[in-house]
Amino acid sequence: MMFRTRVLPVIALAAGLAGCASEGELVVDQGVGITSVLTSCPAVGIPDYTGDVTVFRAANAPTFGNLDMTASITNLRSTCDDGAVKVYSEASFDVHARRTDVRGARSVTLPYFVTVIQGGSAVVTKRVGQVTLNFADGQERASASAKAGSFVDRAAASLPEDIRERITRKRRPGDPEAALDPLAAPEVKAAIARTRFEMLIGFQLTEDQLAYNATR
Repeated sequence: MMFRTRVLPVIALAAGLAGCASEGELVVDQGVGITSVLTSCPAVGIPDYTGDVTVFRAANAPTFGNLDMTASITNLRSTCDDGAVKVYSEASFDVHARRTDVRGARSVTLPYFVTVIQGGSAVVTKRVGQVTLNFADGQERASASAKAGSFVDRAAASLPEDIRERITRKRRPGDPEAALDPLAAPEVKAAIARTRFEMLIGFQLTEDQLAYNATR
């Protein structure tokens, strides 16, 4: 399954010197003053069409006049602890909701998922959580905060030593490989792709809700 994602990058692109990287990170010069820092921490993002949910009073009548409530995930931020065998990432986010009928107090519980993707397509884990929004009587809007965490195997998120050596090997003038970009080699590209993980968070939508988001 392929995800198009709004991602908070941890494979950082930064202009300047490689000396800005932390100890243990692999910094690859990509030319024109750009470096790529490969870390064990997953990128964090929201897959397209899953950051919003629209609820209708009657599921088979998705019209404006039948609108019950809308909600959005926002302010996604993350932390990562990569100092152990298992790399732990935690993301926190806010959910803002708006209802059309403000009569009476009301609690609404919305399910959300957190999934870990390897190499852009392989689902490693998936869990479903819940966030509850409480509307006071007469209140149109409500907000709540939630957290999600995941573990990634540090070994799986690290390049094999032979690939690291191939990328960082010093090349002298006259060396047959001096003019070749090691990052262009298919086996190097594949190895880097396998070490890239994403932690994705979004609403656990029904098929109808997902289709509505994709076509509106």
